[in-house]
Amino acid sequence: MKLATPKGVIWDLGNVLIDWSPHAAVAAGLGDDEARRFLAAEDFDFMAFNHELDAGATWAEREAELRRTHPHWVEHAAAYRANFPASLVGEVPGTVEIVRELSDAGVPMWGLTNWPHEFWPHAPARFDFLGLLDDIVVSGTEGFAKPDPAIFEIAVSRTGQRAEELVFVDDRESNVAGAIEFGLDGILFTGADALRAELGARGLPV
Repeated sequence: MKLATPKGVIWDLGNVLIDWSPHAAVAAGLGDDEARRFLAAEDFDFMAFNHELDAGATWAEREAELRRTHPHWVEHAAAYRANFPASLVGEVPGTVEIVRELSDAGVPMWGLTNWPHEFWPHAPARFDFLGLLDDIVVSGTEGFAKPDPAIFEIAVSRTGQRAEELVFVDDRESNVAGAIEFGLDGILFTGADALRAELGARGLPV
């Protein structure tokens, strides 16, 4: 069955277009062993810590809380912050080519990323393909992070289209589920080849 052709694409960035590795950042400061120990810690959830930053908390706020609750991990978190550019390993293979093809074909595109406000400037400074997107909604700037419906509302309102007219691509099941619940056509990203097939099935020129 041929799916309806979307009027545009909303892209997640981290691990869809940009290879993000917190391990690389921590390791740049403290070495591989300490990075592994920190990110696999049973008493501290780095992803939950980072999600608070994505949702608008400042680093000063989160570090102060970390000093209170987990002082033995402060040095590791500080290494992540100090070496954040190292976490941006490069482009995810194949997907930026799809972005360029869609851009050449005149398909409107936007970004919707869970990303701390304070760290965001590193991305456009490093990745010129982000300029192909009409707008990028950064969760840390807006104060809401996926899968909160508020961030989908902000993103869709920026496009000028209705949610059902847009396809959203993300690598996290919870985010795709939230997008679908909001009314978007959601695609779970598992790799560029599968994504190309999904977009092609919707009639997009890839």
